[in-house]
Amino acid sequence: MTDIFASLESEVRSYSRGWDTVFDHAAGDSLYSEDGTEYLDFFSGAGALNYGHNNPLLLEPLITYLRSGSVVHSLDMKTTAKRRFLETFLELILVPRGMDYKVMFTGPTGTNSVEAALKLARKVTGRHQVLSFTNAFHGMTLGALAVTGNSMKRQGAGVPLNNASSIPYDGYLDRQTEDLLWLQRSLEDSGSGLDKPAAVIVETVQGEGGLRAASGAWLRRLADICQQHGVLLIVDDVQAGCGRTGTFFSFEEAGIRPDIVCLSKSLSGFGLPLAITLLKPELDIWQPGEHNGTFRGHNPAFVTGTAALEHFWNGRGFEQQIAARAVQLHAALATLAAGIEGARVRGRGLLAGLYFPDRTMARKIAAESFARGLLVETSGPEGEVVKVMPALTISAENMARGLDLLAGAVRSVSCERPEELSSDFGGEVLEPPASSSVLQ
Repeated sequence: MTDIFASLESEVRSYSRGWDTVFDHAAGDSLYSEDGTEYLDFFSGAGALNYGHNNPLLLEPLITYLRSGSVVHSLDMKTTAKRRFLETFLELILVPRGMDYKVMFTGPTGTNSVEAALKLARKVTGRHQVLSFTNAFHGMTLGALAVTGNSMKRQGAGVPLNNASSIPYDGYLDRQTEDLLWLQRSLEDSGSGLDKPAAVIVETVQGEGGLRAASGAWLRRLADICQQHGVLLIVDDVQAGCGRTGTFFSFEEAGIRPDIVCLSKSLSGFGLPLAITLLKPELDIWQPGEHNGTFRGHNPAFVTGTAALEHFWNGRGFEQQIAARAVQLHAALATLAAGIEGARVRGRGLLAGLYFPDRTMARKIAAESFARGLLVETSGPEGEVVKVMPALTISAENMARGLDLLAGAVRSVSCERPEELSSDFGGEVLEPPASSSVLQ
């Protein structure tokens, strides 16, 4: 039988090459192929499924909404579903954290949120340059690619990527030199040749860039420099946000208040497209319709997003659950790393993984994990990090089961099996030393 995916779908497809099966249904922590094989999911839709697959707490309100004849598509018109989402986001997320942001609905994906943030920063300041960091990943549209570090992704643009420059992320240098020293000195010195940037954009954990995690001290230093020099600070929380690192926003423990925040992926809670850009009220200088998008009013995503907030973020209990699973995950990863020379744990919360100095190991481990019934991907320009992202709702039992499968794959590959283990996972990293895994 002809493989319609190979014969008709573009060569750009990626995950379907590494996980060569046809998935049919999903529930909770698992995906199932057409032949009924279960795959425990430590991938979570690249972070879009923080509450697992088809979570009934979100599924039932969605089904009810769709059957009711309520509005599905609305551009940026007022709807009851949007009102409930905004009210709930204000009540359960912004107010308890003492945050004052306006909510901008962009197009449906994370890169749309980033594009809106970059455009707004330039509009507000009147400046063009934006600084980003080594190994950063912010999306696949041209503005987002300009502030992305991965060379392979950048080359896909086909045009020069201008008005952006890359500076060292936390831990990129030799740890004898302060990573932010160049930025501080350059902004202070009129002879540095650095045009004052409109903004600095940063991920607190570089999800596609090798799971490097910035320390709280480094993030606070960055925020201070930006404030001192009138440079806007943008935090891209598309992957690290919505609880992935333990708190709803990944920057909460650092105690900083970004000027602009980008959110998407698990914001809908159900895998439905939804993205927003949060901005301080004084930055909201848009003219009506100056930035828009046909699918910025996806009401089914408002419904599931509201349900996710109500069920998981009404209080601090869910954060405690995430913390317990994170301890379990990091302890197991540390044990695995201890058995392999040069391996080390990276990341924070339930966005974590294992770095291997042997560039072939992570890809082989990902392939062997798939053969054993576990989905993990790789991260890094050369795929040198095994990336582990289970659902935030995962049980201790399923976490242990998945970690056992991962340990078996690591042992198998580290023993240098003679047969070639091939996979085509396309991680995005760029190799410098690991950053702190804990905010300080």
